[in-house]
Amino acid sequence: MIRGLAAMQDRNFRWFFLARAITMITGSMSSIALAFAVLEIDNDARSLSIVLAAFTVSNIVFVLFGGVVADRLPRALIIQSCYVVDILSIGAMAALLFTGTATVPLLAILSVVNGASTAFVLPAMQGIIPQLTTPEHLQQANAMLSFVRSAVTIGGPVIAGVVVAAAGPAWAMVVQAAGWLVAIPVLALVKLPPPAAEGGTTMFHDLRIGWHEFWSRSWLWTIVLAFMIMNAIHVGAWGVVGPYIAKNDDRLGITGWGWVLSAEGVGVLLMTLLLMWVPLRRPLRYGMIGMAAFAIPLTVLGVHPGVVLLAMAAFLAGAGAEVFATGWNLAMMENVPGEKLSRVASYDMLGSFVVMPIGTLVYGWLITQADPATVLIASGAVYGAIALTTLAVPSVWRMGRPAAAVAPARAEVADS
Repeated sequence: MIRGLAAMQDRNFRWFFLARAITMITGSMSSIALAFAVLEIDNDARSLSIVLAAFTVSNIVFVLFGGVVADRLPRALIIQSCYVVDILSIGAMAALLFTGTATVPLLAILSVVNGASTAFVLPAMQGIIPQLTTPEHLQQANAMLSFVRSAVTIGGPVIAGVVVAAAGPAWAMVVQAAGWLVAIPVLALVKLPPPAAEGGTTMFHDLRIGWHEFWSRSWLWTIVLAFMIMNAIHVGAWGVVGPYIAKNDDRLGITGWGWVLSAEGVGVLLMTLLLMWVPLRRPLRYGMIGMAAFAIPLTVLGVHPGVVLLAMAAFLAGAGAEVFATGWNLAMMENVPGEKLSRVASYDMLGSFVVMPIGTLVYGWLITQADPATVLIASGAVYGAIALTTLAVPSVWRMGRPAAAVAPARAEVADS
């Protein structure tokens, strides 16, 4: 089989990939559908922020417990069960919209349910992938999943916009729920051994074990701490200041900003294709160098927000971000024991999620107090410096890959 698709040799991965692709494609319209559903009820940005915050806060509250459960129970079963919860909550949203009885508080409550469900799904997803394939196919498996994710990031909002504009947000939610309904029996075809029982331990004991595994690896907590600041900068500078510049600077404009975001997505997409074939021998070293590239579009956005130059910078940043995403997944999956992987991943997710609302609020305040260009240039410098500083940690710089993961690539080179 073609090396880039080698993971498809593994039966369990094939079925998981199909189920995941279905949910990513149909779920790509969820954020747009929910946003327009809220704005149809109450055309007020504060109402939308309440509903979105309800999802995020719920996710943060439950993600650690999601990691514990995913290490205790069959992960495919957890994902299926959460999909049932999602179908019910998303279906309830659609029913409320169809009947004209939807209110902002009701949608916020259902968003809490969705956020909690996602908090259990994500650690289970992280933990299940190494169970589905062999070590030599692990990079290809992650890259293939990233390819679908980046493809729907580019095309999903367009499809969602058409569906919402033509039929309304409720029908977009119906499509999403249908995708989840199809994915459940597909996931049932994934056959994995049950997790090894650890005995009658409490949930808090399992959390402590997960924390010990997390804190005992300097590469892990160093990068998570770095990303607590980097993510705050990303969501604030790129997500808040970026649209503000686009709306108020004719050199960029709203349409130009759309092209810039698309260029970033294309960079991600093309890098996933490359990583299907090229082994990533130093996952964290190259990953953090790739993340440092995001300082370039931040600086360009502040200095000269022209569409062409900014789109080129965003393309590079997207490609660099995908190098990190694949490298980080490999580092976690190859260096953390599988029976503890979901718990460790949940601490990583907590560190990533908790700063995002803070970054949004801080940057919303910053651009009222200082020149946006100055804020962006300073943010780019800080972002790049933090990313590159992590390379001073020996375990980040030196981490390699298991021999089994890169041996096939060496064999191909020798044969050629």
